[in-house]
Amino acid sequence: MTEETRLPVRITHPDKVLFPRDGYTKSDVIEYYASVANVMLPYLRDHPLAMLRFNQGIDGERFFHKNAPDYFPEFIGRAAMKTAKRTTMMPVVDNLEALLYIANHNCIEYHVLPVRTGDLWHPDRMVFDLDPSTEDFGLVKQAAGWLRDLLDELGLSAFVMTSGSRGLHIWVPLDGAATVEDVGEFTNAVAHVLTSRYPKELTTEFHKQERGDRIYVDVGRNAPGQHAVAPFSLRAKDGAPVATPIAWEALDDAGLTPTSFALRDLPERAEAQSETWKGMRRRAKSLGPAAKKLEKAGSG
Repeated sequence: MTEETRLPVRITHPDKVLFPRDGYTKSDVIEYYASVANVMLPYLRDHPLAMLRFNQGIDGERFFHKNAPDYFPEFIGRAAMKTAKRTTMMPVVDNLEALLYIANHNCIEYHVLPVRTGDLWHPDRMVFDLDPSTEDFGLVKQAAGWLRDLLDELGLSAFVMTSGSRGLHIWVPLDGAATVEDVGEFTNAVAHVLTSRYPKELTTEFHKQERGDRIYVDVGRNAPGQHAVAPFSLRAKDGAPVATPIAWEALDDAGLTPTSFALRDLPERAEAQSETWKGMRRRAKSLGPAAKKLEKAGSG
């Protein structure tokens, strides 16, 4: 069956190789996104998208494309992201057609902003990225547990995801009352409290040469206009790994790695993995009470 009869958008150059050492083509990438659309779209829907594109495959130039040009069809939404210098009409992926149309533009990675199109300055989530300096993923898993414990102290719900790269991402749903600036200040404070508890293992040092073997607790993805990789997005690395939601209990599995899920097998497991984040929106909380608890935790 051809892509024209199977897919709702026209695919160009389907045989273009995007993952040269795996032999995965553009057609493979688009088929992957079609197969996981049902579980991926809820995390993209109503959120501005930053497209990480690779016109010559993962060994070629990579660039973020954040503007939805006029030639993008009407089934792709737009969100007007305003800064002091310009207004960018960012694409919004609300449906299968939009998801696949953008994949056809050699978008391998989908990165979403933590704000909704109806209110671009009040996040509905915050994201922590645990970025290791070594290959000790066991320590990354342990650090995720420490962060979860702290967030639990603050009355916040946390959800964990393999990044498909080197570390773990932790998402925390919010009720949308706090501003982007509030969230940025709060996540910075959480990172400092966490690293003060585990100074030998964790750091907030931005410069890699200053981190040593410590894990970088990265909260920069919560800054205005910043974004994080979406659940079920492919990553532009050999093996075509996938950023994948997991249950917290999965961290006890010694065989779990940041690249445990990949294009070759994730579609058959996607529904089960999506269940691990079921009910996230119902567990969204306000930052107000959490900030007060954090202040006490930091002074304790």
